[in-house]
Amino acid sequence: MKYVVAPGGQLSGSHRVPGDKSMSHRAVMLGALAEGTTEVSGFLEGEDALATIHAFRQMGVSIIGPSEGRLTITGVGLKGLSPPDGVIDLGNAGTGMRLFSGILAGQSFDSQLVGDASLMKRPMGRVIEPLQKMGAVIEAAAGGKPPLVIKGTSALQGVHYDLPMASAQVKSCVLLAGLFAQGRTSVTEPAPTRDHTERMLRGFGYPVDHVNGVIGLDGGGQLTATQIDIPADVSSAAFFMVGASIAPGSDVILKHVGMNPTRVGVINILTLMGADITVLDPREVGGEPVADLRVRYAGLHGIDIPEEEVPLAIDEFPALFIAAACAEGTTTLRGASELRVKESDRISAMAEGLDTLGISNQPTPDGIVIEGGRLGGGAVRTYHDHRIAMAFAMAGLRATGTIEVLDCDHVATSFPGFADLAAHAGLKLASHQ
Repeated sequence: MKYVVAPGGQLSGSHRVPGDKSMSHRAVMLGALAEGTTEVSGFLEGEDALATIHAFRQMGVSIIGPSEGRLTITGVGLKGLSPPDGVIDLGNAGTGMRLFSGILAGQSFDSQLVGDASLMKRPMGRVIEPLQKMGAVIEAAAGGKPPLVIKGTSALQGVHYDLPMASAQVKSCVLLAGLFAQGRTSVTEPAPTRDHTERMLRGFGYPVDHVNGVIGLDGGGQLTATQIDIPADVSSAAFFMVGASIAPGSDVILKHVGMNPTRVGVINILTLMGADITVLDPREVGGEPVADLRVRYAGLHGIDIPEEEVPLAIDEFPALFIAAACAEGTTTLRGASELRVKESDRISAMAEGLDTLGISNQPTPDGIVIEGGRLGGGAVRTYHDHRIAMAFAMAGLRATGTIEVLDCDHVATSFPGFADLAAHAGLKLASHQ
């Protein structure tokens, strides 16, 4: 599939983007491992999160749904999973693979994790290392890449692990393994990362403490079933925030957006660039802050992106690069080497696409320098990365020519219905097989 985006247009109306992908994964995982029946609403019915559901069904967990974002999960407890009926295929879900590694490392049975062509190229050594310190037995392909073969073990041992880089996925993997470990498991992170795992563990009644930058829990406890209403994904809302900010005449309201303080880097960075974003009706739902966001067109200017904001916006940089391309002056990003090991090398992929559209830029090992300018048209490769595809689709709002965004099938991993919602909001987008 490809998107063909005609130049111009503006965004308007009130819209709710799909549920948060990170929280959808975790809601299924903890619900499956809890005692009792968990009810979930706002679930993201994207391919990544659906793969997590399928994996737990392979291990004997009853999950009804999803239907209009609702799930009913009959938990089996921390010790109740059954050996999977074959290889567990997680598709494109890097989050799923890293978090499942922690859960499966503590099981008594063997398991094997695989994924699609993109996921099979992604490095898993960063979760293998701490799990092996806990006593897990994991085999991987060359370079620590999938498939991952995880051997059943009688007992993991709690450890303290200093994260070498800020990564919510690695932190979450270690904490989830700690549920099955003897003693205490803790991590120190070099910079704050999204804390959905810690918040949701507490929501399921499992004590997690955070003292002086050390996040820890004791093994051998119990998760208790609960009800979860998943907010709209700020990573998906980011494309509409950027689109409204760059397209003259835009005025859009994004409903029920997750405002977790570890995820609002995109709002902070856009605001520093001069964006007009108003937070409406801030509230808390199921332990997570949410709000409605009103975003209006504003003339953006380039900035040096503060490095402390980088971990808080790591998934939103493809969209932010489009904002930088439309801003007056120079935008500089540093400290974002993590972008090179996402679904694609997002620095290289975005740089190539910006080149195609006539925007001067200079990639660096851990970032990029982008000179704001006049977006042209052309055919842009996405490298099968959903966020690259959506970012360049939004670029059409300020382009002077038609943009063809190639290989957009993977958009459904995080944002099913993106093309229809974007067109309804005012993007001149058509999908073609």
